[in-house]
Amino acid sequence: MAGAATQVCIGVVAPLTGRLAPLGEPLSFAVRTLTRRLLRLHNSGRTYDVRIAVRDSHSQPEGARRAVRELADDERASIVVTMAGTQVLPAAADACEELGVPCVSTTFPWQAYGYARGGDPLRTFRWTYHFAWGLDDIAAVFADLWEQLGGRQTVGCLWNDDLQGQLLRHERFGFAPVAVDRGHTLIDPGGYREPATDFGSHLARLREGGAEVITSAATAADLAQCLRQSRTVGPAPRLVTCSRWLTYPHTHTTRTREVHDELAAAKVATLVYWSPEHPYRSSLDGTGCADLARAYREETGQSWLQPLGLAHALFEVAHHALATAPDPSDRPAVARTLAKTRTETVVGTLDWTRGPTPNIALIPLAGGQWHQGAFGPRLTLVDNTRAPEVPLTGDLTPAY
Repeated sequence: MAGAATQVCIGVVAPLTGRLAPLGEPLSFAVRTLTRRLLRLHNSGRTYDVRIAVRDSHSQPEGARRAVRELADDERASIVVTMAGTQVLPAAADACEELGVPCVSTTFPWQAYGYARGGDPLRTFRWTYHFAWGLDDIAAVFADLWEQLGGRQTVGCLWNDDLQGQLLRHERFGFAPVAVDRGHTLIDPGGYREPATDFGSHLARLREGGAEVITSAATAADLAQCLRQSRTVGPAPRLVTCSRWLTYPHTHTTRTREVHDELAAAKVATLVYWSPEHPYRSSLDGTGCADLARAYREETGQSWLQPLGLAHALFEVAHHALATAPDPSDRPAVARTLAKTRTETVVGTLDWTRGPTPNIALIPLAGGQWHQGAFGPRLTLVDNTRAPEVPLTGDLTPAY
């Protein structure tokens, strides 16, 4: 009967414990905040009670697969949202694809999302959808930053020997071809195993090539070790651009004081996909980016993290799909709705009808740099070439 209450469930796979737990805090905050705001869903004259069910991935691929099975079978989730983990996120998405559960994910480049799920970044899926940026977008933003130093640069590549490094080097989908096409010279001394023990041979190659810039996707600890060794053998890089872990404040991902000191001195530059300065508002309740960052700080006592906007947007997308699907309790109908989704969120417009594949919606990137503030690392927006709507808050400062 029209108007009768029916229940739908949004499932959440989150790294509540394990090595990814610090990176999963924004998703946990979004769950706590939005559970109260998503109690009711209106769809075509009917009202649905909304339940959010959370399962811990334990920061492990098998944990993510088990979490999805529980959400699909025990909780009867109509849609699953997830984020974080180069191996964990693909495992959750694959489990959703196998079980026929619509899934929305975010937090790492779309090429890695596709490649980790069968070796083809352009592969399409029926049930699983992702929003993020590309390795090519990271390369373009980093090249914008390098060029602020003055023209074309010789750049040393500190890339691991795992999936991340393989994709950065990929001749078609990677970081390298975009940077080279911009006229920059890349020196790649080969991959290293994480965690790293010595960068001596890598630094020798970079020194021989005359690289004054280093680009990387290293962990905070590995990057700090490289910088420590570079100061000893010389010369230290004028600029370091680093994605992945360095999109977070280094004080958040490690407690080691020596790491903090090295990275603070290097003034590491990184990509910016969300900040309190971004001009977007939530489609759920009109919350602005500054409002969201302030609420996070007031509740947790911690500074905002870039994934905070992404975590909030996951629920905006899930709500939009459930509110506009012909039947929010029908998983195939929800999946078909996701494929046609274009919606405004706190991270901007997400449009699955225009992505590089039908399963991808893109987010523009800006360039940022970590500066040491009174309360720890502070991310300054220093280049908005790719996202002109985002205001700059400072200038790029070389380490020397």
